[in-house]
Amino acid sequence: MSSSSLVRYPGPGCVVEFMHGNKAQQGWVLDEQGGKLRLLTINKREMKLASSRVLPWAGPTYSGEHSRQQIGAILEEHRAKRDAMSAEIDALELWDFAQGEVDKESIQWFAELLWEEPTIDQLAALGSAMLACKTHFKFQPPEFEIYTAEKVEKRLEEDRKRLEREALVTQGVGFFRSLWEKHSKGRALGKEPDNGVAEQLKDIILSRMGDPDSHEIEQVWKQLAKGLPDDPHMALHLARAWDLVPPHHNFWLDRAAYDCSNCWADEFTKDVQEIKDKCLSVRQKPEERTYISIDAATTKDIDDAFNIERRGDGGYRLRISLACPAVAWPFGSRFDKHVLRRATSVYLPEGDCHMMPTALGTDFFSLHAKEDRPSLVLDIECSNTGELERCTPVPVWVNLAANLTYIDSEAVLNGSGADTPAAVFTEQIKVAAELSDKLQEQRITNGAVIIERNDPKVKLSGEGSDIKVDIVSADETPQAMKLVSEMMILANSGVALWAKEHGIPLLHRTQDVAVPKEYVGVWSEPHDIARVVKALSSAILEITPRPHRGIGVNAYSPITSPLRRYPDLVNVAQVIHYTATGEAQWSRDEITAMLPLLNARLDSVGQIQRFRPRYWKLLYFKQQGDKVWRDAIVTEENDAFVTVSLPNEQIFVRGRRKSFGDKVNPGQQFMVRIGKVHPLNNEIQILDAMEC
Repeated sequence: MSSSSLVRYPGPGCVVEFMHGNKAQQGWVLDEQGGKLRLLTINKREMKLASSRVLPWAGPTYSGEHSRQQIGAILEEHRAKRDAMSAEIDALELWDFAQGEVDKESIQWFAELLWEEPTIDQLAALGSAMLACKTHFKFQPPEFEIYTAEKVEKRLEEDRKRLEREALVTQGVGFFRSLWEKHSKGRALGKEPDNGVAEQLKDIILSRMGDPDSHEIEQVWKQLAKGLPDDPHMALHLARAWDLVPPHHNFWLDRAAYDCSNCWADEFTKDVQEIKDKCLSVRQKPEERTYISIDAATTKDIDDAFNIERRGDGGYRLRISLACPAVAWPFGSRFDKHVLRRATSVYLPEGDCHMMPTALGTDFFSLHAKEDRPSLVLDIECSNTGELERCTPVPVWVNLAANLTYIDSEAVLNGSGADTPAAVFTEQIKVAAELSDKLQEQRITNGAVIIERNDPKVKLSGEGSDIKVDIVSADETPQAMKLVSEMMILANSGVALWAKEHGIPLLHRTQDVAVPKEYVGVWSEPHDIARVVKALSSAILEITPRPHRGIGVNAYSPITSPLRRYPDLVNVAQVIHYTATGEAQWSRDEITAMLPLLNARLDSVGQIQRFRPRYWKLLYFKQQGDKVWRDAIVTEENDAFVTVSLPNEQIFVRGRRKSFGDKVNPGQQFMVRIGKVHPLNNEIQILDAMEC
């Protein structure tokens, strides 16, 4: 005989429910001893259960003896009945009624809202429905807590995200494996996931590629990439396989969040126009002086030029004209902050990436010949031995006479440039070269370590996966390049000393380390360069005007490239503000506050410039194959390895000591074969070596 009433203390013959696998399960009490129940489950298995785990709707209780088959039939009957009832119950309607009225209540209380005299099956059915509605109710035995509307909204959002993650992982794991097999084995890509899931997977892959250390997606990435090789470039491989990025994609741009196109500037069209208008509103008649620039033929952002004359006493008067976007720059604006995050221009074999919008950096402010341009002119005087006597900054407008190239200027210095555009300015070029020789001598006297090497050009042809890499010798223009570099060093060191005298805080490049006397001088041999570079630490950007030992100057404040580097833009702005008002634009503390972000961005963007050209060089070696013998000069050796420089390609490569024989010394010349090249992983090895 059965009873439909709720049982408080279940004993033998009682139908009970308990949670298992996140769902209420039915069981029949066979025995009860000391708070422990021995059950026969609906699956016909015996188990022990603490009575505290029984859900608060035990019953009914059946009297008499029953076979296991009969018990199973009874449990199945109750299960079917309760499931059918539960499917008809709207738990959300109950929540809507109870929310705001009570904080928590028993299952009996809720059941009486639906039925006058609820049966045990109805109680159990309601309990199951409420247990399943986890976003609105929380079961705290023996009662149900009713969540507030705010908490329900939060839990619904969490539930939605959980379901999305489950769908993401369910579909994504197999698709990631399919992408990997396309990349590694060339297999066809299977069916793509549903649209919503596909978009999420794309975002995850691209986010991981741009920031492999992101904690935000770490957990879901581990789930999706489970079973795939532990490859540091896995996200890039998957992105290529899915055609999200092109072959040879420059992931360093993603890591630095640097848009190499000019598209980023589209949203700042109004800002650019306002800068132009403000600049033109203070336009002046340009200086009547012959300024010329000397750059590579491909240079578009021309930010320095010069005029030079010899004094009667044998000394020199040099005027260095610098581009001056700072005259109308909106520091502190959203546009300015965007340019600050770009931090510096980047010059790559596949194309240049400019810090400023091209409308400003390569057009409006660039010192193009025959165009009036705002400028900061550094009026510099040097003795007949090249010692700096005076540096005075003067904001003026200029109109360059010509934009010359290194090649034409070198021809003039070699006496063979009569038919070049530079011939008209032969006197200025020769006087400037004369001064540059003396300036370099002065720096060497002050302990400079000068590295001379002519980096080859990396040229690309073709597109996509068919790109071919060539490495060709750069133009030999040592005198013209020294002329320009020495003038820029003089400008940067001169303005640093001027600012120090006037108490004006600027950003400085410093390298305040002790340089051994034997390292001072000009070095061009690879083994010598490798030796002396080891003695020099990297220069740092700071506010204090300390020495730059490697350059051989007492202070060095970068100011000559305001179109290409943000520190130079800041320094130009600081100088012109002082010349106009007698006060600096920013205090020492304000400039110091700029350093953390500026240093971080310079380092991040600088990685693009350091690693990307090397990638192309390694791809060149890979394309050339491992049968080619190449010139090599030993730069370093130890018991295990030998490092050589490949002078024609300007790259260092390491090989095992046993490949080089017993006696190996820095400077020794070899021929080597290169192989095991993996451009993406920055891996390259020497396969074989023979002494020349």
